[in-house]
Amino acid sequence: MSDAEVSKVSSGRGGRPGGGRLRNGRPSGGVRVRLRVPGTRPWIAAGFLLPALLLLGALVVYPIAFSVYRSLFDASGKGFVGLGNYGAMFSDDGIRTALKNNVLWVVVAPTVSTALGLIFAVLTERIRWGTAFKLIVFMPMAISMLAAGIIFRLVYDQDPERGVANAVWVGIHDTFADPAPFPGAKPRPRSGLAPSGDGGYTTRAAVRAGSPVHLPLVAVQPGDLRGARPAAAARPRPGAVTGTVWLDFTRGGGGRPNVLDGNEKALAGLTIEAVKGSRVVASATTAADGTFTLPGDRAAGARLRLPATDFAEAYRGVDWLGPALVTPAIIGSYVWMWAGFAMVLIAAGLAGVPRELLEAARVDGAGEWQVFRRITVPLLAPVLVVVLVTLMINVLKIFDLVYIIAPGSSIRSANVLALQLFQSSFGTDVDEGLGSAIAVFLLLLVLPVMYVNLRRIRKERRR
Repeated sequence: MSDAEVSKVSSGRGGRPGGGRLRNGRPSGGVRVRLRVPGTRPWIAAGFLLPALLLLGALVVYPIAFSVYRSLFDASGKGFVGLGNYGAMFSDDGIRTALKNNVLWVVVAPTVSTALGLIFAVLTERIRWGTAFKLIVFMPMAISMLAAGIIFRLVYDQDPERGVANAVWVGIHDTFADPAPFPGAKPRPRSGLAPSGDGGYTTRAAVRAGSPVHLPLVAVQPGDLRGARPAAAARPRPGAVTGTVWLDFTRGGGGRPNVLDGNEKALAGLTIEAVKGSRVVASATTAADGTFTLPGDRAAGARLRLPATDFAEAYRGVDWLGPALVTPAIIGSYVWMWAGFAMVLIAAGLAGVPRELLEAARVDGAGEWQVFRRITVPLLAPVLVVVLVTLMINVLKIFDLVYIIAPGSSIRSANVLALQLFQSSFGTDVDEGLGSAIAVFLLLLVLPVMYVNLRRIRKERRR
């Protein structure tokens, strides 16, 4: 049997078959040619496709149709409200916040991930350990969104002893700004020190040269006393104002208030200012034994002040998960996960770039930046579009990271459409009509991106 069966049907008189020549590959003289490939029967193909079509209809078509239908009814599902749920969706403050955050996600997350992936792919192309670096960058893709959310919930913890982000930030801050020596400390009651209004403390009476000043403090953190020496009583010195600052607390009890006992610890590193009016006329720093000395010609008759910088609370870093920064912080965790995905795809496209073009450009005098901008990026444009569109579709459905990382106090500020869909459908105030409307709206947002992707695929096939 030949590859094709040709049946000729004549249009001549009597219905007899007639011959005819082929003109330009087509039969002439009213002859119709019908080609049929042996073994191809439509019902067989339909039989193979039927299970897939049934599964597609049950898991995709039916849920979409039901969501559209359900979005036209109220929360009970009995009252027809038409497009009322869609109107309520755009009038709700929480949903408007979710929509704004989704726009931020779509613009920032795919762009940053693709840019980082491009940079990593290009920079690691020539280095010897590039494969190991790519493996490390791609490794977060092996972690589920749930695990990544738990990791970054700890990374962004406010306590620098737990949160890595704040530990680094506080370390950088403290490198350039000296922390307070004794944060949270305060004077012993009836010690002669009064609050000065700015967080510091000032003596109630003016000081005199040759008369030592006692400044007892309490509420010092135990960790701030590591290595502290026993306090020493300041000796009177003619022509100078002397004094001692110490922790007025005797371990085990038995000490006397406002009196320097033998084993009480000195507070070193405190700033002591002599103030006349609002002007600082002299200053000193307490020594390791807690003593200080001020020149009598300037400090006599002044009041002594312990400034607020001596007691300011330790810098605690940035509130990464507060209402202002929670969305950028979560986007950062997403970029950490998906930059490796972008890098791998772009590196695969980069491997197919003709090296002759790059070398020819370098021979013609083009710099590396010009080669990258004028040759590498244009040749990688199809791959970059694939990565960008894929990530845009992905972030429109983002839910896991936001739900896990954002604390309860910031969940409304970090809200996105997928999370709002979950809360409206299964949260405390269940309204399946509103949830269905959000689902349909989210589908409408994804459709244009999918259309662009399909057009790109068709263009690639035509090539």
